[in-house]
Amino acid sequence: MYGFTGTLLRIDLTAGSIQKEILDPVLAKKYLGGRGLGTKIYTDETASGIDPFAPENKLILMTGPLTGTFAPSAGRLMWITKAPLTGTIGCANSGGYFGPELKYAGYDGIIFEGKAETPVYLFIEDDQVELRSAEHLWGKTVFETTDLLKDETGEESRICCIGPAGENRVLYAAIMNDKHRAAGRGGLGAVMGAKNLKAIAIKGTGGIRVSDNDGFIRDCAAARKILAENAVTGEGLAAYGTEILVNIINGSGAMPQYNWRDGAVFRDAEDISGEALTEKYLIRNKGCFGCSIGCGRVTRIKDGPFASAGEGPEYEAAWALGASCGIHDLAAICKVNFLCNEYGLDPITLGSTFACAMELADSGYLDKKEMGGDLLFGNAQSIVDFTYKTVRREGFGDLLAQGSYRLAEKYGHPELSMSVKKQEMPAYDGRSMQGIGLEYATSNRGGCHVRGYMTSPEILGIPEKMDPLKTEGKAAALKTFQDLTAVVDSIGICLFTTFGIGLAEIAPIVRTCTGWDLSDETLLQAGDRIWTMEKQYNLREGFTKKDDQLPPRLYQEPIPEGAAKGQVSHVPEMLEEYYQIRGYDPEGVPTPDKLKELDLTP
Repeated sequence: MYGFTGTLLRIDLTAGSIQKEILDPVLAKKYLGGRGLGTKIYTDETASGIDPFAPENKLILMTGPLTGTFAPSAGRLMWITKAPLTGTIGCANSGGYFGPELKYAGYDGIIFEGKAETPVYLFIEDDQVELRSAEHLWGKTVFETTDLLKDETGEESRICCIGPAGENRVLYAAIMNDKHRAAGRGGLGAVMGAKNLKAIAIKGTGGIRVSDNDGFIRDCAAARKILAENAVTGEGLAAYGTEILVNIINGSGAMPQYNWRDGAVFRDAEDISGEALTEKYLIRNKGCFGCSIGCGRVTRIKDGPFASAGEGPEYEAAWALGASCGIHDLAAICKVNFLCNEYGLDPITLGSTFACAMELADSGYLDKKEMGGDLLFGNAQSIVDFTYKTVRREGFGDLLAQGSYRLAEKYGHPELSMSVKKQEMPAYDGRSMQGIGLEYATSNRGGCHVRGYMTSPEILGIPEKMDPLKTEGKAAALKTFQDLTAVVDSIGICLFTTFGIGLAEIAPIVRTCTGWDLSDETLLQAGDRIWTMEKQYNLREGFTKKDDQLPPRLYQEPIPEGAAKGQVSHVPEMLEEYYQIRGYDPEGVPTPDKLKELDLTP
C-alpha cells in the first residue's frame, strides 16, 4: 500500500493485549485515511448512546497517506472518539512530529479499547510494542511527562501525552504531542484520562513508499513553490503567525468581545495583536514536520507577574483569553496559553467559559462569593488563577471544567453560553460573517472554524472574495470548503496549505503518492462521504435540526458598531438551502438517494 504502512495496532487496555492488524486497502481508498478512516472504524465498532468515559468507548489515532512524506506540511494526525464536551463525533487534529514517527515505526493508526487498571503508557519502537506502567507519571504535567519519557526511552523518542486536565476529566482537556502541539477540541484528552492512558512514546526507523517517486517529488515541489510565493503562507503567517488575524478581523468588525455581548470591535485589539506579540515577546517562529510556513511562535515573557516562556498564543487563544474576557494584557494571555500547553487544555473553551462566568457575574446571576475570586471582565490575574483551579477542579473550578454551556445552564441562563452543540464558537462573529455563522451551526463537532474555514473567502478573499455580510452563495461555498477540509484532514496535511493550494494541486500529490486512480471530483466526493458519515453518527446519537443553530444572541442582538453595524445572523434562512445542496431532507437527514450516491447505505 503506497503512502500507508498497511498495519494498525489494536490495544486492549483492559486485557493488556496488543494486536497488529492488516489495514483494509478498500476502506483506505474509500475513506482516504486520517479523519475519514478513523471515523469509519470508530462508528462501525461502537454502540450508540455510549458514555465517552466508559471502558466500552474507543479512542482512535489515525494518520493519512501523506503524513510523514515530502508533501507540504504533512505532519498531521487525527484523534477520533465520542467527545465528552458535546456528545458529538469527536475529531481533533494535531501537527508536530508525532504522526510521522508513528508511520516510521510501521503503523498507520492505533485503536485503543477498554480501560487499564492502573496508569500505563504505550511504548513503540518499530516491531517492539508494549504497555508500561505510568504510575510514576500520573499527576505530572505535559512537559514533565515528555522529559521523563525521553529519559526512559531515548531523546529521539516522540511523545504524546495528557496533563492533569485529562487525568481529572476536564471536559475540554487536550491530547498533547511534542509538548506544544494539541489535539485540542472536544475533550479527547479526558477520554485518554478515563482509560488510564497517560502517554505514548514512539521511535521509528522505517520509511514510506510512494507509487510514483519522480511524479510525487515534482508535484510536491510545485505545491511548495506556490506556498512560498503566496502572501499568506509565504509571508504573513511566517512573520506574525495566526495572530496576524487580530487586526484584520477586528477591522472587519468581526471580533467578538465581552462574551459576544458588546459587539465585535475590540478597542484594545492592537495590544493583543500579532504585531505586538512579535515586538514584545517573540523569540523565533517554528514549524511542524515538513512545514514551509512556520506559523508557530516561540515566545517569552521576561519579567513581571506573568514571567514565563513557551509557544503561542494562536489567534483563537488570544481572542478567547483576551477580547472575549475584556482583557488586553498580552503577558497574561501568553501565560495562560502556556499553562494550557503545560496542563493539556483547550484555550478556546477555557477562555470562553471564563467569559461566560464573567457575564453571569456581571448580570447578577452569579455571586462572586460562589466563585471564590474576582473572575470579572478585564481582570488579567484572575484568568491565571482560575486556570489552575479549573485543571484541579478546585471549588468553582469544578464548574468551569465542564465548559460554558453546563455552567450557564446551572445558573439558569444557557443562552449566555456562546456555543453550538455545547462547544464554544471561536473568534469570528457569525453576525459579521454570515458564512462562518452557517459553518458553526452545521459543524459536526460543534462550534468550529476549521471544518470549512469560511474566513478564507469572507475575509482573506481566497480563492475569491465573498461579501461577509451577504448570504448569497454561502451555503454552496461552505459545502465545498467542508468537503475539501475533510479531504485535507484525512490525507494528513495542514489546513493552512489551502490558503495557497487547492484541489488542483492536492489531488495530483495524492495520486502519485498512493497510486489511486481518483479524479479530482472523486477525491472531493470522498470528503462529502466523510462529512455525511459524521452527520449520520450525530443523528444516531440524537442530534437533530434544532442543534444546527447558533446562540439566540446572534439572532436577536445586532452588532452595535463597526463595519457590520446592525447585522444579525441569518443562519435560519441559509439552513434550508444548505440542506438541499448537501442532499439532506428539510430536517437535516441525508436522503436515501444521497446515501446511495456516497455508498453509505447499510
